[in-house]
Amino acid sequence: MTKKNSKPLGQGLAALIQEEGGGVGESSYQENFDIKKIEPNPYQPRMRINQEELMEIANSIREKGIIQPLIITKEDNSEKYYLIAGERRWKAAHLAGLKRIPVVIKDSSPQDMLELALIENIQREDLNPLEEATAFKQLQDEFSMTHGDISKKAGLSRVAVTNKIRLLSLPEDVKEAVISEDLSEGHVRALLGLKEQDSISSAANIVLKRKLSVRDTEKLVRRITYAKDENIKETQQVTKQIENWEERISKNLGFPSKIQKLNEGGKIVIKFNNDPELRELMERLTR
Repeated sequence: MTKKNSKPLGQGLAALIQEEGGGVGESSYQENFDIKKIEPNPYQPRMRINQEELMEIANSIREKGIIQPLIITKEDNSEKYYLIAGERRWKAAHLAGLKRIPVVIKDSSPQDMLELALIENIQREDLNPLEEATAFKQLQDEFSMTHGDISKKAGLSRVAVTNKIRLLSLPEDVKEAVISEDLSEGHVRALLGLKEQDSISSAANIVLKRKLSVRDTEKLVRRITYAKDENIKETQQVTKQIENWEERISKNLGFPSKIQKLNEGGKIVIKFNNDPELRELMERLTR
């Protein structure tokens, strides 16, 4: 795997199989490449593949062969070849029993491998939102790419990239609902309007049970947020009232006083430092 090239993802897979004038990005075509020499892309963003769809591709390959070659790369100073694009065709070819397949061997860096696998899946709409988010985060963390850089590569707006990466902060149970396609990206983006993980999970359960639309989910989040704001406001008002009472008691008695609210009721604590102060306090209380 060689030095990173600068070909943007937006050019698509067609750019992968163009013959270039040597050097970085050079590629070559082989009609009958040993399938056993190819190892999976370690940077493949897709987490799951539909098995029924894989069987359909395998049946098609048995009938017509592989029409579009797979894209692979050779590791520097090694005899290992890694898959860049065409994971489903590669797995389906195994299922179909093929020993040799057509490939394009292309010089690629680790970043190329992630970028090209990502764009292949984005163009075919094969990735769920969390898989895209994971790939974007990997580009950010491992290859120091900004959200703006990623947006140019992926053909999305910077805001879209940022919003997708935010999905990685979802609770695990909500992520599972996204992967299983029970919740859409629109649903969970609305749920991220809630801050606490428990609140997001609870709201997600309501959305699933009631089969709420994205718009209804947004309304639900607004209601939950409003109720919390009201509770906070009420708590602040009670706290201020208690502080006023503490000040009045302390002033009237001449001793520092504190009101402590408990789960049920509460207590008033009056501080004294010695026995003479205690006697004085008792005289004022029983006067």
